[in-house]
Amino acid sequence: MVEIRWHGRGGQGGVTAATLAGMAAALYEGKYAQSFPAFGAERRGAPVLAFTRVSDRPIRARSQVYQPFCVVVMDETLLAVTDVGGGLKSGGWLVINSRTLPVGFCPPAGLNIATVDATEIAINTLGIPIVNTAMLGALAGATGLVSIESMQRAICNGFPREIAAKNAEAARVACQSLVLR
Repeated sequence: MVEIRWHGRGGQGGVTAATLAGMAAALYEGKYAQSFPAFGAERRGAPVLAFTRVSDRPIRARSQVYQPFCVVVMDETLLAVTDVGGGLKSGGWLVINSRTLPVGFCPPAGLNIATVDATEIAINTLGIPIVNTAMLGALAGATGLVSIESMQRAICNGFPREIAAKNAEAARVACQSLVLR
């Protein structure tokens, strides 16, 4: 089973991204998936957590994700206020929305880092800085856990027609713009 923890801020679409990642795995790749948020006093701009699990077998776990294989950081300012990499498994991925190249981050040994300027991609493709679909593309490109095509199909299935194509395009651009270390 692969576990993903999403760190974002209220209004960035983190819970939606976690849900769409699960949909992509389950509906289009024949895997089992689970996604859910961590509830608290969320409000626009406040830190938010969400989780996705993907497996080839039924998922029985119902707890939060404490030792993820991948952490997706939708707002790099969260790096200064929370331990986003806490519990991240050796060999795992830290995927960050940032203009900074991966070499600018100093993760513990054994971690992979990918960065993408999802904010710029969202502004250019959607006209607003909501980065969830761009980060889905980044997740697909960095880890290969779910293909970009499956992510795009889930986006098109999960959004109203008038905005689905632009969001799928944001995912594609992010997947291609990813910088890995």
